[in-house]
Amino acid sequence: MRVFSEVVTRGSFTAAANTLGMSRAMVTRHIGELERWLGARLLQRSTRRLSLTEAGEACVVRSRQLLELVNDVEQVVGQRDTEPHGQIRVQCNPAFGQAYLSAILVDYLAKYPRTKIDLVLSDQPLNLVDERIDLAIRMTNELDPALIAKKLSTCRAVLCCTPAYLEKNDAPKTPDDLTQHNCLSHSRVEKSQWSFSRQGEECLVQVSGSFSANDTMSLVEAVRAGGGLAVLPNYVVAPMLRDGELVSVLPDWHADELGIYAFYISRRHQPASLRTLLDFLNQRLGSTPLWER
Repeated sequence: MRVFSEVVTRGSFTAAANTLGMSRAMVTRHIGELERWLGARLLQRSTRRLSLTEAGEACVVRSRQLLELVNDVEQVVGQRDTEPHGQIRVQCNPAFGQAYLSAILVDYLAKYPRTKIDLVLSDQPLNLVDERIDLAIRMTNELDPALIAKKLSTCRAVLCCTPAYLEKNDAPKTPDDLTQHNCLSHSRVEKSQWSFSRQGEECLVQVSGSFSANDTMSLVEAVRAGGGLAVLPNYVVAPMLRDGELVSVLPDWHADELGIYAFYISRRHQPASLRTLLDFLNQRLGSTPLWER
């Protein structure tokens, strides 16, 4: 199972053999014996890549749990120390990764120097098993039932634009006035209908605009250039609002909030590195996020 887990982690038989200090033929033999013992094919092999079968996906999760349990036993009997160590592969969206997460992870590494971080930036929710992700940070209100979720904080959104845009256009007084404005949108979110609330009152408004993007930071730059209005995450625009580069529009009306969650495969037998990273993120983000303090 250790060989199988290493093959999945490294993505090839050769890389796993180099890591484990054995021949590629021996790695192939171990995988073949495991498949025969289980009576199921675990890996789809091609000349270009390896991929997990359905049985392989189930096996890799449980194999890693068993290996973590072995590590825990070794630690209990004193064969290994309990200081966090090893690499943690973390995934989140590019905007949050660039704005806050990278700096937080560097601080974590300074506290636990035997750990390493591999940060994967993607707006798409990746398959944690296929991509060998240990921890995914996502902004969402829809939890994945196949994963463990720990809420770290809240992502609030702000409708904003530049002062120069408002000098050329009448400031909207109600959400319905947005139909008269150039509304820039994220292409992975509902582009034509925005939702707002105020003291229990809900409002849906149909909007349109000349620009959309599948990347938050590109959308921010379009707003900063005076292109129009957009609903943007507060963790990105908070400094710009404080400096007056951007202004909040319809401040009494609130756009939908999203939870900031840490997703991982299992809470059982977590390695010390993952447990301490979760605690560290919870302390640094917490109920009042850094960008709102």
